[in-house]
Amino acid sequence: MISKQPTGERLLLEELPDRWRRLREAGPVRYDETQGVWQVLDHESVATVLADPATYSSDLSALTPTQPDFETFRQGNFVGMDPPAHRRLRTLVSQAFTPRVVQGLGPRIEAVCARLLDAVADRDRFDLVDTLAYPLPIIVIAELLGVPAGEHRLFQEWAAVLFGGDQLGEAPDMADLERALEAIAPTVREMNGYMLEHIRARRADPGDDLTSRLIAAEVDGVRLRDEEMVGFVALLLVAGHITTTALLGNAVVAFDRHPGTDAALRADPARVPAAVEEVLRWLPPFPELGRRVTRPVVLGGRELPADTLLMAHLGAANRDPARFAAPDVFDVTRSPNPHLTFGHGIHFCFGAPLARLEARIALRMLHERFRMLVIPSYEDIAYQNPAVIVGVRQLPVEVGRP
Repeated sequence: MISKQPTGERLLLEELPDRWRRLREAGPVRYDETQGVWQVLDHESVATVLADPATYSSDLSALTPTQPDFETFRQGNFVGMDPPAHRRLRTLVSQAFTPRVVQGLGPRIEAVCARLLDAVADRDRFDLVDTLAYPLPIIVIAELLGVPAGEHRLFQEWAAVLFGGDQLGEAPDMADLERALEAIAPTVREMNGYMLEHIRARRADPGDDLTSRLIAAEVDGVRLRDEEMVGFVALLLVAGHITTTALLGNAVVAFDRHPGTDAALRADPARVPAAVEEVLRWLPPFPELGRRVTRPVVLGGRELPADTLLMAHLGAANRDPARFAAPDVFDVTRSPNPHLTFGHGIHFCFGAPLARLEARIALRMLHERFRMLVIPSYEDIAYQNPAVIVGVRQLPVEVGRP
């Protein structure tokens, strides 16, 4: 993928890693006066934070604005839970969403990719996000949950509102977050109602889908309540697909901006999995994870008081020279690649295997379908708000066929 744009042109997706590197150079831990949060920036300290839920809690409800519709969602959102509640919910989910289930999705992912690419078979230009990166993971996860995949436009609209960040700047404070919550509350309310209706329908008439298996799963004789399932099913459907969407778009941009990368991957398709990992390190879709400091603690030589907000900066940690050789070089052969993009410890991203599988299959099929795929104009790219998610909203590409 050799871009037709001047290589000296700076892109948002190239400026962000430079910002993250400069942040880390200021020290492993710093206090951001503007946002009123602590930032943890080196690989070792970020891993320490993510591995210690007792000291660094994922439950931020005491520090962040609240809104009734989000409280319903929060009940099943184990991303924001600590043990033992987190362990119980994750164990229940693990019974239904097994590695075998994920690997078994390979043929279906290929079929969906083929159908989506068939739709642009007569076009030399199309938007990669609209054509493939958005609908692919939505259709796959919707089918897995037993939700009508034909309604994927509705799910896409929800994700656009929840992750668009249109109400936020690049450095939002608590007042900004409160306004954003109020603005997107109607969407959350609609999503909660939809999910609850779907769960109740599956409880009355179970099938072979993930929602039905979640209903049947139990730990120590305890099963998920419908209200608890709302948050988890919504999390899988909406948040679960947006990571793959961002990953695919970021991969195409990164390959295009680094001449020779695409040709190397085409010559040796076995390199694609390592290339996916390097894209994840280079441009983590969610570059920061919030935690609440539960007790006074010294980290990175700084004294952090209790009940303060801490942001574990994955983007900066992924560029730590103490952990990565030549961290500012995009190297699709990098091995090992211990990036923290999917987290670490008990909150390691539950959907990581599915996101990786979808990205590998989609990139392989793009190579098979097109002898050339380039970004003809970077001026036509529309970006997500990096304060919420790192990725593109629109990515026009030009293709050539064998």
